Amino acid sequence: MVNGYKPSTLQEAIEIRARERVIPYAGGTDVMVRRPEGIPFLFLNNIPELKEIRDDGEYIRIGAAVTFTQALKNDLVPALMKEAVSRIAAPAIRNAGTFGGNLGNGSDKADSVMAGFALDGRVRLLSESGERVLPLGEFCIRRGVTAIRDDELIVEVLLPKENCTLPYYYKKIGGRNALAISRVAVGGVYSVKDGVIEQFTAAFIGGGDVCRRFKEIEEKLIGKSVDDVRANIDEYVKSYSESLTFTRGRVSAEYRRTVITNLLYDYLGSLW
Repeated sequence: MVNGYKPSTLQEAIEIRARERVIPYAGGTDVMVRRPEGIPFLFLNNIPELKEIRDDGEYIRIGAAVTFTQALKNDLVPALMKEAVSRIAAPAIRNAGTFGGNLGNGSDKADSVMAGFALDGRVRLLSESGERVLPLGEFCIRRGVTAIRDDELIVEVLLPKENCTLPYYYKKIGGRNALAISRVAVGGVYSVKDGVIEQFTAAFIGGGDVCRRFKEIEEKLIGKSVDDVRANIDEYVKSYSESLTFTRGRVSAEYRRTVITNLLYDYLGSLW
């Protein structure tokens, strides 16, 4: 049994992925906890194309093997994403953990994925058949399940530049002050000009079995004056609360609903 493959180029990795059943591996902080027995690794952590952060004029492109520590040191990475990944675990985990791994793990509590949702991010997938670029909302199906195909690799996370410099909101609630997995988190970007909301996004951890975002509610807020939002804040918060799904879990649904409701009041209140 082969223990693993260590390609030196992206093309070589794609070819191995096409012909072999392998587990893509970059940092290993998630996959090593629950590795299926007998399946070899496809080590991706030495492929230059997957370790780049670049600006192509339309997107900030973050390679799948970029670590959270690397992102925190890079001026191209937007402030919302930096704040979210700065709260991930301890420095040792941030030094190894990667954007592709956080996304491919399919966790409903992935901090970098939530920030990507709020920034209207996309994921670029590559196989021998070609590439697919999916919105994160289409890639993340439910807890532990993504839209990646057996022959595909996560190559990049794409963040629209127009969103990357906007003011942002981010609050994370865990079981303790440090090294905590998110129980609840709310993050988003927004812009207000002359008292009118021009842009608004809100993404959630803790309100379902996948990170959530509700564009239909965002569209109700865009174009409204901050005075209107202040006067009708209860209605907007209620719309979100009724759209989120608070299932039973380690932390009670009632607790998560209360916390998210409070954070929404805080976020909307920051607009004025």
